[in-house]
Amino acid sequence: MHYWRKLIWALSENPRRTSLMGIVTDHPLIAFVFSFLSLWLSARIGWSFLRKKWGFDELIRDDFGLVLGGSLTLLGLLIGFSFSMAASRYDQRKNFEEEEANAIGTEYLRSDLLPAAEGDKIRTLLKKYLDQRIQFYMAADDDEAQQVENRTAPLEAELWSVVLDSAAAKQTPIVALTISGMNDVFNARGYTQAAWRNRIPTSAWALMVLIALGCNLLVGYGSRGVKSGARLLLILPLVISIAFMLIADIDAPRHGVIRLHPQNLTSLAQSLR
Repeated sequence: MHYWRKLIWALSENPRRTSLMGIVTDHPLIAFVFSFLSLWLSARIGWSFLRKKWGFDELIRDDFGLVLGGSLTLLGLLIGFSFSMAASRYDQRKNFEEEEANAIGTEYLRSDLLPAAEGDKIRTLLKKYLDQRIQFYMAADDDEAQQVENRTAPLEAELWSVVLDSAAAKQTPIVALTISGMNDVFNARGYTQAAWRNRIPTSAWALMVLIALGCNLLVGYGSRGVKSGARLLLILPLVISIAFMLIADIDAPRHGVIRLHPQNLTSLAQSLR
């Protein structure tokens, strides 16, 4: 019940998530329910409506089997490619989380090279910055993540201001090294944000769903027509729906069961304390 209340609130507060495909792909559970019902209905239409209207000539069953086999093969390839795309994006987000932890930890150590006042201020700000980055990964939805981003931006500006003040006071290779490290911290955050926005395109989802609907329509149309065979029409929609749910779960960074936990950032925060 809490999940559905949270979803309704998100849709009412954020208009960019009101498109049907966006809602389905952002929430794996909805993707499963929507795809299973639509695919099962498609198979039932082929089994009951199309067979009664046009009939099925058993003489063409071999040719029909070739068409159905080719369609299912194409659907399987699309599902495999989509899963590979989602998995690669998940790995990319993990790698950037590791790079963020390395960049922050390196800059924290380099701050020891600066004068005591500037170094202490940078270390204090980096700890606060690190806490915000952990909250970004742990945010339950996009609205909470945006609030974290709003708190992170002033910290970035303050960190950069401290480094610039050090550079203005004394231009040395050590200060240049510190500025370079701070750039790495900010760049790592930018790469992470880009990776979290990098999702499977909506057009690819739409194409995969259309081919899945067509395959189930063909399966229903080519069935033997006996009543007991109607139960078998549940199998293919169920299998495809589970595959869609898994892809959406991996592809949605915040709304699924498979979540990316900031293990490296958390370990760094514990070591700094």
